[in-house]
Amino acid sequence: MGYTNSVLHVRIFVISMVILTGTFCLGETDPVDVAAISSLYVALGSPPLLGWKAVGGDPCLELWQGVACVFSNITAIRLGGMNLGGELGTNLDFPSIIEIDLSDNHIGGAIPFTLPPTLRSLSLSKNLLNGSIPDAFSLLTQLSNLGLASNNLSGQLPSSMGSLSSLTALELQNNQLSGTLNILQDLPIQNLDIENNLFFGPIPPKLLTIPTFRKDGNPFNTTIIPSPPAAAPSLVDMAPSPEGSPWNGANSPFSLTAPIHASSKKSFIAKNVIWIAAAGFSIFIALGICLFMLLCFKRRPEKKNSKKLDVGVYVKPLSKPTCSDTVSEVTDPEEKGQGYGLSHLQPPPHSLPTIPCEKVIINPAITTKVTNGQVMTSSIKVYTVASLQQYTNSFAQENCIGEGTLGSVYRAELPDGKLLAVKKLNATASMDQNDEQFLQLVSSISKIQHANIAKLVGYCAEYGQRLLVYEYYSNGTLHDALHGDDEHCIKLPWNARIRAALGAARALEYLHESFRPPIVHRNFRSANVLLNEKLEVFVSDCGLGPLLSSGSAGQLSGRLLTSYGYSAPEFESGSYTQQSDVFSFGVIMLELLTGRKSYDRSLPRGEQFLVRWAVPKLHDIDALSRMVDPCLNGAYPMKSLSRFADIVSSCIQREPEFRPAMSEIVQDLLLML
Repeated sequence: MGYTNSVLHVRIFVISMVILTGTFCLGETDPVDVAAISSLYVALGSPPLLGWKAVGGDPCLELWQGVACVFSNITAIRLGGMNLGGELGTNLDFPSIIEIDLSDNHIGGAIPFTLPPTLRSLSLSKNLLNGSIPDAFSLLTQLSNLGLASNNLSGQLPSSMGSLSSLTALELQNNQLSGTLNILQDLPIQNLDIENNLFFGPIPPKLLTIPTFRKDGNPFNTTIIPSPPAAAPSLVDMAPSPEGSPWNGANSPFSLTAPIHASSKKSFIAKNVIWIAAAGFSIFIALGICLFMLLCFKRRPEKKNSKKLDVGVYVKPLSKPTCSDTVSEVTDPEEKGQGYGLSHLQPPPHSLPTIPCEKVIINPAITTKVTNGQVMTSSIKVYTVASLQQYTNSFAQENCIGEGTLGSVYRAELPDGKLLAVKKLNATASMDQNDEQFLQLVSSISKIQHANIAKLVGYCAEYGQRLLVYEYYSNGTLHDALHGDDEHCIKLPWNARIRAALGAARALEYLHESFRPPIVHRNFRSANVLLNEKLEVFVSDCGLGPLLSSGSAGQLSGRLLTSYGYSAPEFESGSYTQQSDVFSFGVIMLELLTGRKSYDRSLPRGEQFLVRWAVPKLHDIDALSRMVDPCLNGAYPMKSLSRFADIVSSCIQREPEFRPAMSEIVQDLLLML
């Protein structure tokens, strides 16, 4: 009986473990991971990898090829030697990934400017990558293995490589990298290969102690950096003697095979005297120049911020603190080590000097004032990374309220309780813009002022991060209101839907016909239509077209618009105009009319794309009645419904020239209220 009980207990234990394991393994993949891996798949050119999809899917549950997971998070992507092409894109925002191995492929383009801070191993060797190595390593303090060998990389090593405090293996051989190796000298590297590059200058002595150091094929100086001499030798001591000279040996290139005569001694001493005199004279001249420049700067402090650009006064670099207040805020011990990795965003303390405050003026006509690390203007504020990290609880996942083509959006709560929405631009959105261009973009967006457009209240451009800060709207997006679960779904009566369409139409009318120069939205969909507590409409992402007009971000945005059923037919040929915005607006009106998503793969194939399914029904009154959102329960005037359908039909005409201007649509909707 005892043996039977023991067997029974073992069986119960095994069954329990199977149930528990099954419970943990059935979770869906983190949506952030899904967005990142879908973006990577598109950037790689949609290769034939088992299970991979451009939109949607569940990489962990469906066991995508080369993907490893822990519970719901992707922790590794191993696709070395898979004959992959395309590019890496710029959205590698995997929140928990540890290893990425894409070595021995044919991947081109640049290395992304944003890399996951959780990485421990990154192998991109033996590809076709080009350009410089981005300054993207400030947060990667866990990275131990970095392989970039056998590519077409050029330029100098970025300063952020000095933050790789766990790096033990670095492979950079067979590139066109240049500059010195000083940035690597304090890292715990055990295996360093830099062969066949263009590195120059003296080799730091610390690197020569690395157990495995391959350096052939570089135009290095033949000497290493010398240690400071204990004392300067006298002129007489410098004269060589036939027996005591350190240069006088069989293996020395300066070895002498004959006795040194007195004339040789005199010649040697004379040459050294000349060199010492020349060096002394050079030092004297250099000191004189430094003293002169110092006096000039002391006499002209008012010239410091005199250089003006189109967007006003701008002093580079924005990525560093501009005053002591900012520095003290960044280095606040209460804000170190939080989820966003601020303790690794800042340079080491010895390289953070306190420097005078410098103004950043977006509009020359607007006066500015520095207060608690923020540059205050009459229109927008310049936030520090530290303050936004504090307000978003280190950009915690629970505060993430949206994922878009350009980046993630987080809820931020200020000390006074006010809520803001912070859009953290990913590298895809900002790789083609320098600091000056980003400021110009911020300046342009700040001028967009309309009752139905989300208002920009501030921005951040610090430590390589670019963030836009908007007013917060409590009822989320129109997409969630129409298609969300019970928690997010909002019951919108017929008149509320007309008002929502009118608000969105007025926003586009302003962008197309009132603002100068006119703006094409380029990413108009229900997920970018926000609602406040009164169900008033505010269109987001206005003025961000320049971030979507070229490069990987534009390609990804275009594919998403197409995949989700918002893109006009002409977009397939690369054309996007104001009339393309009108088409996308018509799709949103269809969502309001039917309660259906613009694209829903859960429906039968013929009904998945909303426009394709709805067009034949818009002018058949019986079919139109059957396609109305059941949530309305028939509570709408039939005449109003028919008029609404007519506006939709005019917006989604196949030929752009047949679609109406937004001002006409606004007038038609006003007549319906």
